[in-house]
Amino acid sequence: MSSDALLATYDEQVRGIWPTPLPGVTHERDGSLLRIVSRLRGVVIAPRDVGVRGAELDRLIARQRDRFAERGQDVEWKTWGHDEPADLVDRLRDAGFVPEAQETVLIGLAEELAGEPVLPDGVVLREVTAHDDLRAIAAMESAIWDEDLSWIGEHLIEQVTHTPDEITILAADAGGVTVSAAWLAYRAGTEFAGMWGGSTLREWRGRGIYRALVTQRARRAVARGVRYLHVDASDDSAPILHRLGFQAVTTTTPYVWTPPRP
Repeated sequence: MSSDALLATYDEQVRGIWPTPLPGVTHERDGSLLRIVSRLRGVVIAPRDVGVRGAELDRLIARQRDRFAERGQDVEWKTWGHDEPADLVDRLRDAGFVPEAQETVLIGLAEELAGEPVLPDGVVLREVTAHDDLRAIAAMESAIWDEDLSWIGEHLIEQVTHTPDEITILAADAGGVTVSAAWLAYRAGTEFAGMWGGSTLREWRGRGIYRALVTQRARRAVARGVRYLHVDASDDSAPILHRLGFQAVTTTTPYVWTPPRP
């Protein structure tokens, strides 16, 4: 399938069918937008074309900002490189939204990516659901990125508790220590599953663990009847995924508004 055809299918399914809300999470509609409200950072998801222009678009953006200003929360408006109108990101900036790191959206065929994972000696892959394992993943992520990411563990716990059929979480362990982890999020009503995580402790990088996690997730996806895998790839992981057969279709950049701090 061509990049344009893959992108059109991605827009229709991944961006067009909303995820299942977890307890304590509210989905609000504002025109063409989905606004996700929870105790974490707010999120705004839009279709490829938000459907409004000019001053009406400015008012739409301001309503999202003001909704989370009332809550004293950050809000992320996720954009893609092919979004319309073309001045959307300029208007987000004018409203006080700041861009974070750009990533590349890659899509691969699950059946072609599935295989037998190859791991270095002493490393084993496990599917995990126990709360202690999920908190260990969050602790590993916190160590890698040098910030408190304990919320990741609590978010994963909520997912395996309330929507267990929509996620598969894998941990790579060595000597009883989690050295890498990744998860696969299924979207009901679509042919897609999203690959997330994929972080590895620095001393364990370059040994094929990331590749093994991709392969194992592809195997699980095929078993679930998933056709496509999609991932928002950093500059570090994109070359690996390209070599495995993923195809770049667009870019994605989160624009974040942060309320003034006392």
